Amino acid sequence: MYAAVTLFVFMCLTATTHADHHHQPCHSPNMTGFMSVWTLKGDVKAFGAFTYDSMGKKLRFRSNESSPMNTSIGLDLLMFFDEGVFYEIDSKNQSCEKKSLQCSLHPLDIPDDASFHATYNAGSPSIEGEGLKVNVWTGSMAASKGRYVMSVTMGCLPVSTFYICDSTTFLFSLTDVETEIKDPDLLTVPSFCVGQPLEETPEGTVNSFLNEFM
Repeated sequence: MYAAVTLFVFMCLTATTHADHHHQPCHSPNMTGFMSVWTLKGDVKAFGAFTYDSMGKKLRFRSNESSPMNTSIGLDLLMFFDEGVFYEIDSKNQSCEKKSLQCSLHPLDIPDDASFHATYNAGSPSIEGEGLKVNVWTGSMAASKGRYVMSVTMGCLPVSTFYICDSTTFLFSLTDVETEIKDPDLLTVPSFCVGQPLEETPEGTVNSFLNEFM
């Protein structure tokens, strides 16, 4: 698995033969589904449900601690990308932390400055139901001097995103995606978090959705 993934990422970051520079990044619709976060060593960092508001640029991710996967991080995150703030929520103890968001990069939408790489067919395009056509986008991560590689369907549903950083590489994979917001209340600040003061960000710290899994 490691070798195959590494080869795919290398091809996406280096090859330009199939690139079509007339492509413009699309934007994902509202979505509900499941997200898993892996390292290239095969460790599952987190697995859980997400709800994404495309127009409002809001994301809720709650890791599932009862998942059969051996996850190492328990998270409940409410991100407000346009407002530049997010909440780390502890529903069990009715507490939360409100923090500034220095980087709005996340695996639910293609950044506006992403570069189109190529269109690939995963599986077999000639056998009905056995293939998936995806567009691959790449770009830089200024905050961490890294790169990302994002695969999305032709209807702009994200499938997977690799984040290649100096210290590690993460794979964000989305499954069972539905194009609707099933529970809008998940994207509102819980009552016990209302009025929570904004925590001061230590010098040199870059808060982002990705960094929550570091």
